[in-house]
Amino acid sequence: MQGILPHLLPASLYAVLGFHFWRTRWTPHTAKASQAIRPWERVALAISLLLHALVLYGDLFGGGEMRFGFSAALSLMLWLAVLIYWVESFHARLEGLQPLALPLAAACAFLPALFPGQHQITNVTSAMFRAHFFVAMVAYSLFTLAALHAIIMAVVERRLHRGELTRPLASLPPLLTMEALLFRLIAIGFVLLTLTLASGFAFSETVFGKAITLNHKTLFSVISWLIFAGLIVGRFAWGWRGRKALRWTLAGFAALLLAYVGSRFVLEVILGRAG
Repeated sequence: MQGILPHLLPASLYAVLGFHFWRTRWTPHTAKASQAIRPWERVALAISLLLHALVLYGDLFGGGEMRFGFSAALSLMLWLAVLIYWVESFHARLEGLQPLALPLAAACAFLPALFPGQHQITNVTSAMFRAHFFVAMVAYSLFTLAALHAIIMAVVERRLHRGELTRPLASLPPLLTMEALLFRLIAIGFVLLTLTLASGFAFSETVFGKAITLNHKTLFSVISWLIFAGLIVGRFAWGWRGRKALRWTLAGFAALLLAYVGSRFVLEVILGRAG
């Protein structure tokens, strides 16, 4: 455990930036949601990401061995999600995600200070494991962004039907444009999730050092894959969109969270076990 202070710095920066984006993009009287991200905001986000990365590296590899619990998983997922957002914002309009993503990133950056990971990973030298781990985390992060995007779309759609659309929400890209971006995130995440599951099933002994077992982690991962597969098929075969697509997106993300983060939370926090 590195202590509270190293985690507090990136968490505080995320929180301040999240408040800044909310005040300048979302509040009814001052918001300009159509305003592109400014250079100084990009730099501030980059500094936050760098500090978070340094702290996260210490959480994962601080003792000369890799420890990866539910708090580190959430911290890494949100770090990658914000990083993907930061890169994507150079050539795509993602306005509106900042006030949701950055407070979550702040909470998750601080979480390992309260719940340090106790699950030791023993096969980190395996190239297959490292590839499996990286692909899985990127997939989780893409689905995190997709879930946040779906929440924004749900809010916009509900306000639109009620005739209560505020100026910041009205300044967001059209729902069809946001929907296209949502399915792009889901499609890329689904490919990576498929690779994660395939490598886990096909090379379990190489990746994990033991044969694959049908436990809650595997079960929820497969359920999540089936939900997203059903959503993609429904999109192309029957033109699913709107609330149906949003519900399936959030259901798939919930199952994916339960696959690892939920199980590690139960083991580490509720049961007090490291393994």
